[in-house]
Amino acid sequence: QVQLQESGGGSVQAGGSLRLSCAASGYTTYSTYCIGWFRQAPGKEREGVASIDSDGNTRYADFVKGRFTVSQDNAKNTLYLQMNSLKPEDTAMYYCAAGVYCSVRYYLRKVDFGYWGQGTQVTVSH
Repeated sequence: QVQLQESGGGSVQAGGSLRLSCAASGYTTYSTYCIGWFRQAPGKEREGVASIDSDGNTRYADFVKGRFTVSQDNAKNTLYLQMNSLKPEDTAMYYCAAGVYCSVRYYLRKVDFGYWGQGTQVTVSH
């Protein structure tokens, strides 16, 4: 029922920008939900990047604060991640994820997200 599909990944030079999009459906039928972005680089654990919940809370990982912005367009059923000042260490597969009956007011945790897209690759070079 919950379906997620990412797009917008690509290759950019350090300092550049990308905007990722996630076409999402099904999650807003729940009164409480979380939707956001995770990333995973080879050999590393999948980590939370940014998220919004149904209460309007947003939460960002420390390593992206001031550079990335997450937003949601409910009318278009789309989640966005605007990524500015990209660094080579931002290179990863980026995943859109959603969860129900969850909050990101205090935590951004993988275990709260039960639905996942297939990912979009972001590569940042010098």
